[in-house]
Amino acid sequence: MSPFLRIGFSKFEIDPGLAYHEEVLNAYCAVYMKEAIDTEKGQVYKQKKPTMYPPWNTTFDAHIHHGRIMHVMVKDRTAELKSEATVALDSLATRCKKENGKLEIWLELKPQGRLLMEARYFLEKSDRESEREQDGLFALHHRRGAIKQAKVHVVKCHEFSATFFPQPTFCSVCKEFVWGLNKQGYQCRQCNAAIHKKCIDKVIAKCTGSAVNSKETMIHKERFKIDMPHRFKVHNYKSPTFCEHCGTLLWGLAKQGLKCEECGMNVHHKCQKKVANLCGVNQKLMAEALAIIGSKQQVRPFSIDLNCKFDPNRTTNYSNRKENQPKFTIDDFVLHKMLGKGSFGKVFLSELKKSGKFFAVKALKKDVVLMDDDVECTMVERRVLSLAWENPFLTHLYCTFQTKENLFFVMEYLNGGDLMFHIQNCHKFDLHRATFYAAEIICGLQFLHGKGIIYRDLKLDNVLLDSEGHIKIADFGMCKENMMGQEMRTSTFCGTPDYIAPEILLGQKYNSSVDWWSFGVLLYEMLIGQSPFHGRDEEELFQSIRTDNPIYPRWLTKDSRDILVKLFVREPEERLGMKGDIRQHGFFSSTDWIALEQRQVAPPFRPTLSSPSDCSNFDKEFINEKPRLSCADRTLINSVDQTMFRNFSFVNPGMAHITAR
Repeated sequence: MSPFLRIGFSKFEIDPGLAYHEEVLNAYCAVYMKEAIDTEKGQVYKQKKPTMYPPWNTTFDAHIHHGRIMHVMVKDRTAELKSEATVALDSLATRCKKENGKLEIWLELKPQGRLLMEARYFLEKSDRESEREQDGLFALHHRRGAIKQAKVHVVKCHEFSATFFPQPTFCSVCKEFVWGLNKQGYQCRQCNAAIHKKCIDKVIAKCTGSAVNSKETMIHKERFKIDMPHRFKVHNYKSPTFCEHCGTLLWGLAKQGLKCEECGMNVHHKCQKKVANLCGVNQKLMAEALAIIGSKQQVRPFSIDLNCKFDPNRTTNYSNRKENQPKFTIDDFVLHKMLGKGSFGKVFLSELKKSGKFFAVKALKKDVVLMDDDVECTMVERRVLSLAWENPFLTHLYCTFQTKENLFFVMEYLNGGDLMFHIQNCHKFDLHRATFYAAEIICGLQFLHGKGIIYRDLKLDNVLLDSEGHIKIADFGMCKENMMGQEMRTSTFCGTPDYIAPEILLGQKYNSSVDWWSFGVLLYEMLIGQSPFHGRDEEELFQSIRTDNPIYPRWLTKDSRDILVKLFVREPEERLGMKGDIRQHGFFSSTDWIALEQRQVAPPFRPTLSSPSDCSNFDKEFINEKPRLSCADRTLINSVDQTMFRNFSFVNPGMAHITAR
């Protein structure tokens, strides 16, 4: 008997009085399992297994040993948040048993915050899983969530990012209340100016930053040369008043802030030096006037029907308006099983009522998409998926539609499961199987690169198998478009920690080279059954990626070792995939690329399936959960700006024949 706990984290709060989710701070968890070891200096705790990064609303398993502790740390992408707590697993197990095997508690963190944790007590696992837990290797026994740097919108030297305002805040551009919940607006990281998301194109004042009164901050455009300094004086406010720069309340009983004698602008003392010299200037009206002037100077090759109304419940808005195309809603589908879930939403096994065909329907919560400032990422995912029909090794999209609360992707149902699921059952793949998967992945990757798309999230979890055993790359939310040619570069910090390329960690601008590094990590995991780089925490893992050389077992073939060494070259332009033809490497000497691209090579493994709706190749923790859409907070949903999603809906022409009975 080997008792273990199944643990999950679902909510993070800074202030118990404010009930908001972990997305508010883009927070994520790092979990360190440590063992008690007796030394000459007394008992110390040592981490023997790799750090886990469990996504919100997912679970991981931890065996219960005397002296074993779980060190939980919550961080955010800016490294400003770092709260932690330590839990003894045997004590947690005792509490679970007293509560009939299941416990849900708030875990208090230091120096601030708390974490909602659920734990379930189990008596045993399968022999195979128990062996892997005890073998001392960095086995691939858990899924790893991706991370992404907070999106920064650079406008007039401002660095705006989506922000949660914990108190009433007013927009510094239009002077109206920044309404809504969670990340309702943007705030400049340099000067703290707060604005609506919808007002970002109306900002005309350059960011003052720390360069007080410099010419660059005073002048909007050379043709206008706006330089109208304010005349601020200390003022006593007898009623609640808000700062017209950062948008928050002027606190205190007397001399709470400064008031401009000319235009009446009210600001905090701390904001005085950050206010642009625009005394008496209405930014919103001026921006609108400039827009009108600009539009009159442009030639309009086509007209837009301004009377067209946006309806979030319509299948198509502003695109695909052909009347003979089918239109879909969630009511056209029966949700049979839940295949997976995370903070983004859920994926369901769904049946189209009209035809009885099965699909995978991915439901994204609009409020979460907006909170994470991921509207553009969602649109990128939709565009890349619509291109996928041109390649057999990418997941195909049939249509997208929306409701007031959710965005829906209707995709082909790939019932073979993902590579993470299968490698957990066999520890590693044999050489023939790993070579086959690697070759088909290359075909999919090179197709994306040929379209100017960097994938940026290649990992075992995102490579699925169809019913025959061929691979399909899935989940395109991390993609970067318009990257045609090696001279094009981007710099966003994103990816799944174990797979992130060193050039990303070093803050360098990068291109598709990062996908070939991730491909090397994935190939290493398929061949050897563990990750090539390790660390007790994220910092050590990243240091390992930047400096360490992976360990290559003696039994690895010469060609296997050579291709991995060439993929792990830290100079991006010298890396295999960027330099030389990866298809010509000796590792693929037995691969018939022409037949492979046409799916004429028989897969070495065929999933065991009983029917088109078989879901036995998916994690049981999801399958056993009731398939239903998450309930949305009505107040929050009513605050969502629906126009942000006006171009989302789409119907692929190939969907028409599937609707026939």
